Amino acid sequence: MSAKSPPGVDAPRGGCVRTGVSARQPSAARTAAPAARTGRRWTGARLVQAPGRLRAFVRRSEGGLVLLAAAVGCVSGAAVSGMTWLTQGLRELLYQLPPGTRLSAADAVPPVLLLIGPCLGGALLGLLIVAAHYVRGPRKRPAIDPIEANALHGGRMSLRDSLYLALQNIVSNGGGASVGLEAGYTQLCSGVASRLGIAFELRRGDLRTLVGCGASAAIAAAFGAPLTGAFYAFELIIGTYAIATLTPVVVAALCGSFVAGSLMHTQPLVAFENVAAVTGSHVTSLEVLPSLALGLLCAGLGVLIMRGVTLVESVVQASGIPRAAAPAFGGLCVGALALAGTPQALSGGHGALHMHFADAAQGHTALALAGLFAAKALASAISIGSGFRGGLFFASLFLGALAGKFFAAVAPEVVPALAGFGLTPLAYAVIGMSALAVAVIGGPLTMTFLALEVTGSLPIAGLVLAAVIASSLTVRKTFGYSFATWRFHLRGESIRSPHDVGWIRSLTVGRMMRRDVRPVPVDTPLATFLRANPLGSPSRVIAVDGAGRYAGIVHVPEAHAAARETGEDGAPPTLADLARLPDAFLTPEMNAKDAVAAFDRTESEALAVLDGERAVLGLLTESHTLKRYSEELDRQRRAVAGEGA
Repeated sequence: MSAKSPPGVDAPRGGCVRTGVSARQPSAARTAAPAARTGRRWTGARLVQAPGRLRAFVRRSEGGLVLLAAAVGCVSGAAVSGMTWLTQGLRELLYQLPPGTRLSAADAVPPVLLLIGPCLGGALLGLLIVAAHYVRGPRKRPAIDPIEANALHGGRMSLRDSLYLALQNIVSNGGGASVGLEAGYTQLCSGVASRLGIAFELRRGDLRTLVGCGASAAIAAAFGAPLTGAFYAFELIIGTYAIATLTPVVVAALCGSFVAGSLMHTQPLVAFENVAAVTGSHVTSLEVLPSLALGLLCAGLGVLIMRGVTLVESVVQASGIPRAAAPAFGGLCVGALALAGTPQALSGGHGALHMHFADAAQGHTALALAGLFAAKALASAISIGSGFRGGLFFASLFLGALAGKFFAAVAPEVVPALAGFGLTPLAYAVIGMSALAVAVIGGPLTMTFLALEVTGSLPIAGLVLAAVIASSLTVRKTFGYSFATWRFHLRGESIRSPHDVGWIRSLTVGRMMRRDVRPVPVDTPLATFLRANPLGSPSRVIAVDGAGRYAGIVHVPEAHAAARETGEDGAPPTLADLARLPDAFLTPEMNAKDAVAAFDRTESEALAVLDGERAVLGLLTESHTLKRYSEELDRQRRAVAGEGA
């Protein structure tokens, strides 16, 4: 067993991997290491590995990875169906709904249940939080979601955390909070995929792809839209499109959609009674102009929604309300909004979205649409800000549809020329639905394919593409984050996408440095130092003071030159005089990028590596750092391109 980490398991941060078995020990001692490896703990539960031959087949064969992706898709379809069934059952129990009735479309819910239903859901979530705290202890850090897992951890996720978050999402959405289930779907399915990939000891790139397969299958199963699910994985979870990832991701999406459709009858995202009412009498290239304007409007609204969630979170934290009690208080506020306005502000909004795309629901006034938009946006901000678990995926779709219909009602009054375009309010609703979802969630092609699979209209999909590009570009240039990456930013993580940057963090100074350094006391006589370090020996020697603390780097050729240039009557220099960079050093937890910046800043070719007490741990050169950095960059490039090692 070498010191290299096994496939799928990265080295710990801040240093190289240490092992208690030397390569020089007998083979019997080394062969005991794989058996011990099965006892490793990644998420607190014992890791169960797949059989050796099966692991080898999946690791060595592209077909094996595709088969594994298909299995992930099937499991994900079943998981999405189970979560949907449990959530609908909880809603029917709390709000006394007829079987199959969507909460946001219900018109006969008793007023008292509208008020206290979300509060009861928040109380149930609080009890779940307390129980989890009692069983598992306090959480040291938030659970890793698929984007963070692929960006920093090579696709490794905790299945236990994913199950817990999915359960929280079920309680939140089932209790009536204005959050979607899509976050729970992708968390659970990606967690299952990650655990399965770790059990098969997949390489880092393959594990990241498999996590994307889980998310792809989850979205495809949720919406019955395989193309949407596939591009959701490419844009939001994997971070790039490559031929090597196409087959497993698409296969997982198809399997997830098929299994979910077989297990549970689900309505499509929207059902049009008359598709011609969406496309209008004619669609020309001129319709791009109002589509771009709507995209810009949705970009601004998306930024306001994300800022609103952050504002509510800060208010809740400043109020001092206990974390377990905050959802109940937030649920009471959401219930008051539903009671004062409409039940359409509750839950994800599937039923309400269907209502607004029905022919019978057309003709809303601009004021009514604006009021419903404000109520739904405020309910979503309160729900997430007060601690309910879920995302803004479906809420952004519903809010975007409302924004599109509002634009269709108001824009012709402001710019009369817009009345002559061939787009209907339903067409604007589809465009706004995608544009606002892009502003909040990201993924321009994901939302474009969603509109295409919903409407089946290529002309409308072309207008949607123009709107989502305008929305995405505006948000990226003015705000810089999607909802998920914005929350990473608030936590102090500099993650803007799922691109794999974890390898940079794992390529630490502690892993690259030379440890075979022998510091010399800084008070060593120069003659003694020169005899111990003749020309031709290592050119740099680290000097330390009497307490063993770093005092600088002495260049051997410079020391010999200084001794020769000293006159007979002059005092010979000391090592302290020759020590360079006494205040410039590296620490073992710094990554390669930080080290390169330090070399540039100090204009030095080598720096000492110190611990917190200024004790010398090793030495790192700029040339070795750049070489390792270049090798890792090239490896990442080959992985993205699907090339062999």
